[in-house]
Amino acid sequence: MFKQFFQKNIIWILLAIVVIGGAFFLFAEIAEDVFEKEKFLIDQKASHFVSSIQSNTLDSLFGFITELGAVWLITTGTIIVGLILFFYPNNRLWRVFHFAVTMIGIAVLTSGLKELFERERPNLIEEYDGTGYSFPSGHSTGPMVFYGFIIYLMIRSRFPLAAKWIVGVVLSILIFLIGFSRVYLGVHFASDVIGGFLLGFAWLATNIAILEIRIQKNT
Repeated sequence: MFKQFFQKNIIWILLAIVVIGGAFFLFAEIAEDVFEKEKFLIDQKASHFVSSIQSNTLDSLFGFITELGAVWLITTGTIIVGLILFFYPNNRLWRVFHFAVTMIGIAVLTSGLKELFERERPNLIEEYDGTGYSFPSGHSTGPMVFYGFIIYLMIRSRFPLAAKWIVGVVLSILIFLIGFSRVYLGVHFASDVIGGFLLGFAWLATNIAILEIRIQKNT
């Protein structure tokens, strides 16, 4: 059965391996430089760019946007989405299980890696959750996985194509803006955010791929 499944989906499987492997590889490259305390040109460029656009209006805007990636909101959202999935008619238990593994896993990974790399933040600002270690950015890994999983659920849903595109585009922009808000507010380096995006995406894609294989085998 697995052989037939592999032959039928070989292109998608190979594509998933390339995408996931590439994301993990790029994250590892950044992580290695962080571990060796290398300086990143993109951090300097991002800092200069932020300095050139700062204003009171943007301060308020990005202060609000960064909260959309806060631990309390992602945790609350995870519980709500988990309950919705539990009552979803098709493959509900597998979706709930993999969603839970995805969210808990990224939280553990992010916390563990922060302790491993012990990278100091550019600024400690408690108001914006700017405490603890800096790499990778939890406001990048968490939203990437949480909002990314919602995008996946929308793609797998029976909603109209237009609705899928709207939700996908809006949430993708939101993920980027939350990450950028951390750089704008000065509590993360750009490399923290990029590393967080790569790690979050790789972890999300891995779990979605496993979930899809399980669903396909059960249909």
